[in-house]
Amino acid sequence: MPLKGTNIFAQLVDLIDKKIFSQTVRKHNGNKHAKGFTCWEQFVSMMFCHLGKAQSLKEICIGLGSSTGKLSHLGLHVGPKKSTLAYANEHRSYKIYEETFYHLLGQAQSQIKGKHRFRFKNKLYSMDTTVIDVCLSMFDWARFRRAKGAVKLHMLLDHDGYLPVYAHITDGKTHEVRAAKDVIIANFAFPKDSFIAFDRGFNDYSLFDHWCTTGVWFVTRMKDNATYDVVQTNEIPKNRSILKDEIIVFNGVYSADTCDHELRRIEVWDKEKKRIIVLLTNHLTFGSTTIAAIYKDRWQIEIFFKTIKQSFKIKTFIGTSANAVKVQLWTALIALLLLKMLKAMAQFAWSMSNLVAMLRFNLFTYRDLVQWLDDPVNTPPFVPDDQLALF
Repeated sequence: MPLKGTNIFAQLVDLIDKKIFSQTVRKHNGNKHAKGFTCWEQFVSMMFCHLGKAQSLKEICIGLGSSTGKLSHLGLHVGPKKSTLAYANEHRSYKIYEETFYHLLGQAQSQIKGKHRFRFKNKLYSMDTTVIDVCLSMFDWARFRRAKGAVKLHMLLDHDGYLPVYAHITDGKTHEVRAAKDVIIANFAFPKDSFIAFDRGFNDYSLFDHWCTTGVWFVTRMKDNATYDVVQTNEIPKNRSILKDEIIVFNGVYSADTCDHELRRIEVWDKEKKRIIVLLTNHLTFGSTTIAAIYKDRWQIEIFFKTIKQSFKIKTFIGTSANAVKVQLWTALIALLLLKMLKAMAQFAWSMSNLVAMLRFNLFTYRDLVQWLDDPVNTPPFVPDDQLALF
């Protein structure tokens, strides 16, 4: 942690390895034509956008500008101008912040040692996509439907610590299955015998075949119009919500040719919504209640999307170009990782919403961050070094 004399905001961004950040900036030639406003200053400005709940370029610039005298430890001397920050977001590659996210993810994974709640030791992931609506006339690159624009955030969540381990940002027209096949699966190495849970939006017979042939277990909901033959009927547990447990093979012309593996079909009664949920998995031996519980735990990725939308600025954007939108989304994901790291460091039982709110109120206060995380009420402020001469 930084020495005494820095504010909480400076101590927070100090968790970013500046040496690695500088190497990433040089790799992408980010500071070319910087004209006094570096990528680090852009990054700090976007962190203030998310953590300070700034709603516009103007609020970011005025908010930082009004804190002159408290910015030196952040690597800034004055707040940026609106045009300068807007130009940087539009023209400096979002890949700088994408790579920074993955570098920080490595730190977070070493610090956050959480385990999923199941007895089995297999890794558990969930995969999903959230849609962020935008105005098509302003974001003409983000086409979704005929008269509607949208940005999609495709996410892979590790249930050990509930950390996002892979993310991909596209326009609204990119289908979930295409993103899963072309990007997530192509770039993320799933450990053998790991589980992945996903909703019906990712149903695809070639995807099922891929999981089966690569030794990865999947749990999803089955399509209503899928046709199949029952190979075997398994005994169902008593006094549980399981209605059927069957081994099946697809018999459709395309489905049978594409995925000829034996799969498992499980009918579960949903007590809350009074409906039958039909699950599909390629794991043939785990108890049916365990398979149902794995799919239920997929809800954690929905909670993740809800958290990031409520806590950080991603539902509206301060720039309209594709690059500016991706800069904003990747810096939001970085902010989320930083806060998860803070939660892991703290002895105080923070909820994410409370931590976000309290940080916003204390960004420029001079307190020891570690002490404040453990005791946010009774941690005394201290006099910053640059004000000692006044006493």
